[in-house]
Amino acid sequence: MPGSGSGGTEGVAGGKARFDDIYDRPDPRAYFTRLAPLEYEIPRHAQPVFRRAAAERAALDEGRPGRPAVLDVCCSYGINAALLNHEVTLTELYERYASPDCQALSTAELVARDKEFYAERRRPDAVPVFGLDIAAPAVHYAQQVGLLDAAFTDDLEQAPPGPRLNRALTDVGLITLTGGGSYITERTFAALLNGARRPVWVSAFVLRTVSYEPVVRTLAAYGLRTTVDPSRTYPQRRFTDEREQRYAIEAVRQLGGDPSGREDAGRFHSVLYDSRPGSLP
Repeated sequence: MPGSGSGGTEGVAGGKARFDDIYDRPDPRAYFTRLAPLEYEIPRHAQPVFRRAAAERAALDEGRPGRPAVLDVCCSYGINAALLNHEVTLTELYERYASPDCQALSTAELVARDKEFYAERRRPDAVPVFGLDIAAPAVHYAQQVGLLDAAFTDDLEQAPPGPRLNRALTDVGLITLTGGGSYITERTFAALLNGARRPVWVSAFVLRTVSYEPVVRTLAAYGLRTTVDPSRTYPQRRFTDEREQRYAIEAVRQLGGDPSGREDAGRFHSVLYDSRPGSLP
């Protein structure tokens, strides 16, 4: 998601705004109300991509006990899990959590209502989803309302997975990411793949302001070939101000990209990297 999920107050690190405080709330209302004016939309673009990848990955395990799980990295409040496994759109979620009726509820009341909301919209082809984010309140909410089958707060940039996450990794067949590429590195991916026991695919939406090459090289060391179409980009959100836009334009240029019609038009853009087992060219 748009931030690392760590605590603190909103600030700018390296020129990119951070929204750390909205991940430390007991429910996602602040998340949606803060990001709505910025038109944060990358989960909408990821929804069909992750559904297709999860279905294709699950088909490979037919005949094996248990379905391969999806591990959503930097999952925050389980937004990707909500869109993956339920008949709901991102627009509907924005409207739901910003509504006066929803805003008037206590967190306990919202959790009870959300359990029913998501249960009623559960897709018949729903897959197990695990969530990883260092923001404990966010993943706790997502697990409480049934979006996540398991939730973990391990900081893999600092230490290897704990025993619970290690056990869960044996079931993971697909790793997904939307926006967290600004905050995690190849260390996190190496830690996850070290614990994998099934063939693992990775589908990651990464901002054009960030180099994903260190991750690509790490995935290659684990036998994963990464494909990307740099000409196709996905808008992530509007910039918070001119300072953030200047940072993004310069960062894209430094990585050899062209901000014309994208960052210079007022929005962050992401690129989709798909990594699958296979020989490298």
